[in-house]
Amino acid sequence: MGGFPVEIVLSLLGLIVATATFLREFVFVGRKRLGYRVQMNTPASRVQLTDPNGATQTVDPASQAAVPAATPDTAASDTATPTPDPVSVVLIRIENYGTAVIESDDYDVEGGPRLLFSRHKIRALEVTERISRRGESLAVLNDGLRALAPSVGADNISRIVLPKERLERGEHYKLLVVLEGPAPDPLDANAEKVVDPAGSLKGGQFVVTTSRSRREPALLGLSVFLALVVMVQLLATVLRADPPPRDCAAGSLTVVGSTAMAPMIRKAAENYEKTCTEAHFAFDFTGTEPGLRTLTKAGPTQEMLAIGDGSKGTSFEALTETPLARASFSMVTHPGVGLKDLTTQQIRDLYRGNIRNWNQIGGPDLPVVLIDRTAGSGTRRALESRLLEDNRKVFRYTSCVGMASGGEQCEVDVTDEVVTYVAKIPGAVGYLETSAAGGGGAAGGRDGGGPPGPPRRRGGLNRNRGR
Repeated sequence: MGGFPVEIVLSLLGLIVATATFLREFVFVGRKRLGYRVQMNTPASRVQLTDPNGATQTVDPASQAAVPAATPDTAASDTATPTPDPVSVVLIRIENYGTAVIESDDYDVEGGPRLLFSRHKIRALEVTERISRRGESLAVLNDGLRALAPSVGADNISRIVLPKERLERGEHYKLLVVLEGPAPDPLDANAEKVVDPAGSLKGGQFVVTTSRSRREPALLGLSVFLALVVMVQLLATVLRADPPPRDCAAGSLTVVGSTAMAPMIRKAAENYEKTCTEAHFAFDFTGTEPGLRTLTKAGPTQEMLAIGDGSKGTSFEALTETPLARASFSMVTHPGVGLKDLTTQQIRDLYRGNIRNWNQIGGPDLPVVLIDRTAGSGTRRALESRLLEDNRKVFRYTSCVGMASGGEQCEVDVTDEVVTYVAKIPGAVGYLETSAAGGGGAAGGRDGGGPPGPPRRRGGLNRNRGR
């Protein structure tokens, strides 16, 4: 990937944020959360409560603040009659909406969770229900809930100190509170003017909730889903291969022709496939002329080309020849010859039949055996035209396979066989493309009598043209 990996950085940042949010919400801070919410806040003129023993208690606001009857006494008429404060009924739900169980020990902190009523006085308090995690109502309340009663602090504010009630996830209980004070405000939907939270839990929080405060399973599922989306995006970005360059070709191509050029062409094709991933190559290197014949028989096609290590000459008129590369050729000898630097003239004399024993040029007493490529080979044409000046001794065709001992010359079909038979036959000498020569070899051109350095020939890229 070129340039700055913006997609990877953004994906990593998103994954980190999602993970941190999840850990904060469900592992650390959000594990223990005690919440409260006011489910009802309504005025009442008469409220009847039932205590845990089943006895009823009637609270009559009018009786708590009776208004004296009117009197014609002029002295009394100068004194204002006090108006009783309205009485309201508030239903408060206390719930565990965190991800961990709230134990009784979690309340043991300075200033534990409590509800403050700074504008009202608590006239009565009742626990109306205790619901388990399975949604069942508990018939018998714990001691803490049964003994729950309001109190007034040093600041003269009425309060309810929540009992040390063990609550599993999703469990709750409800408090019915009768208040005396300002009438409920219809615009105060969350009863913020009525009750205020104070205190906290050990390792947790005590906050107001709403009917939509439940985080499980919706919020948990959403967090996991977002994390998975970010992870998939990150993996897709990292594993996705870069698109090939615009000038890349796609499709399949079969390459036939010169065995001498095969190593170079295979390497070039391998590199091309790495860059242009939609291109695929197949190979059938059997020699320059066999490759040209194969391409000619295939007819006009864009799925095959022939590689030759020399010009096609006047043959194969239906094919178009295009220069492709330059290749270096080397002379190789049997290890027993021991000569490492043949002159151009010595190479010419070897192939013209003027040198028949290696001792004629300072070598061992071994007869010279010429290993030739078959007629039609591009490598052979390069040797004969560039180095031998089309002047050499002509032999009747003899295959190196099963050649009788004492033979002067034999022929092979492909480059690899040159290496095989030069190494196998004492006194042998041959020629091949330099990259296939391996370790040993005697390069021609020491005396400058021929082409400079090793003989070189332009390769040919041959393909059909429409007829």
